[in-house]
Amino acid sequence: MNELPGLAAYCHRGHQQQREERFGRMFPHLPPSYIAADLLTAIGASGGPMDGGSGSSSSRSQTVPVGQVIFGQFIDHDITLDVSTSLDRNPAAATDIPNARTPRLDLDCIYGAGPEAQPYLFAADGAHMLTGADVAGASTEVANDLLRSANGRAMIGDPRNDENRIISQMQLAMIKFHNTVCDDLAASDGLAGAHLYEEAKRRVTWHYQWCVVFDFLVAMCGRPVVDDILCHGRKLYCGETPYIPVEFSVAAYRFGHSMVPMKLQVQKGGNSYEFFGTTLGRGFSPVGSADALVDWHELFDTPAGRNVQRAEKLDTKMAGDLLKLPFITSGENSLASRNLLRGNVFLLPAGEAVAAACERSDSEIALVLDKVEEIAEAAINQAGLEHPAPGSGAPLWLYVLAEAEVIGRETSAGTFDKGEGLGPTGARIVAEVLIGLLELDEHSFLGSNRNWVPKADYNRIGKLLASTNASVLPT
Repeated sequence: MNELPGLAAYCHRGHQQQREERFGRMFPHLPPSYIAADLLTAIGASGGPMDGGSGSSSSRSQTVPVGQVIFGQFIDHDITLDVSTSLDRNPAAATDIPNARTPRLDLDCIYGAGPEAQPYLFAADGAHMLTGADVAGASTEVANDLLRSANGRAMIGDPRNDENRIISQMQLAMIKFHNTVCDDLAASDGLAGAHLYEEAKRRVTWHYQWCVVFDFLVAMCGRPVVDDILCHGRKLYCGETPYIPVEFSVAAYRFGHSMVPMKLQVQKGGNSYEFFGTTLGRGFSPVGSADALVDWHELFDTPAGRNVQRAEKLDTKMAGDLLKLPFITSGENSLASRNLLRGNVFLLPAGEAVAAACERSDSEIALVLDKVEEIAEAAINQAGLEHPAPGSGAPLWLYVLAEAEVIGRETSAGTFDKGEGLGPTGARIVAEVLIGLLELDEHSFLGSNRNWVPKADYNRIGKLLASTNASVLPT
């Protein structure tokens, strides 16, 4: 006559114990939602209701530097890589999907498998890392680029960090920062070889992890939710094993796609260039122009006090270029439609169900659903579809974007700023996962030494990256 505790854990797809090398579910008890693929495609289509065109000053965030969006992509590449699923086949369970990256903020996208397994990434001393500057007779462009093979492919720990010029320059800056730390340790502590590599890697990684928590998460999720998790613990991302939930990787963490601008100014006084245009390149290619070299003072707030370009608002609109990706030559080329279709494939629960599990109020959920239904109705009318917009079952990714638009980031206790960052549901998921990955990692600063603090020169990601600016850039 009594409920058997734990029985519900066996009444859903993928009830197996979470594993580090597999994806998992944050809300395993919630049923999957479903929306017809033609409606999802219409919602994310070029020229559809999510198409923000070229953007305008009114569509820009007031507080988030555009560099934070690319840093978010860099973080994603550090912890997730799914090479086994497609948009036309459902996996049996999330726990069947291998994650080719370690679910730790350990910079394996930079260090790969280390100097013993991948010596071609490292200098002869086994500690410093190689860049284009190590190529004999390197031109300005080559010297300020990643090390590349004869076919132009970047020789780095994760090839995705060459898919656009800004992230490839960020990869380069992190490598340069590692080399700077190596120089400092060799001079101050006399370290060399493997000892130098390991200590430099630890210091670089911990500075990076600090920036993730106290810079990136504060900017995107708001200080109140970060403080609440650090001071009162996680409520949703629980257990003793780090893993990547599909609700995070397939939906909530894809919020940054809404914040990418069509054009970027990467040098002081320079022109703005198309994100995937001729100057910045279409990805996976060498630097072709000195105009494409990134001055990090232009993309982040730093002590230089520049007039920094802001990201697009976090809302239900996306840059037009992202709805017709130039490097996808067959199949669906709208990033928005791909995100929505992927939610079906991964059997994600409805956005309102996840919000309810996060203890959001009925009135708040209804406000967000009104925005989602408005978008769906516009797509139906524009595409001439016959079936009505769903009254429930909002795609989780779209719900997260709509929540950011109509509620916004909790910037200070009880104060929400629309379009400036994630709303309550999205912020809770993103912040709990990233903080949880650190707390469950015995090698991270939160997992091994919670009293550690970084050097003030590098306690923000913009300051850290700008410390490596190439000498050819304007000062």
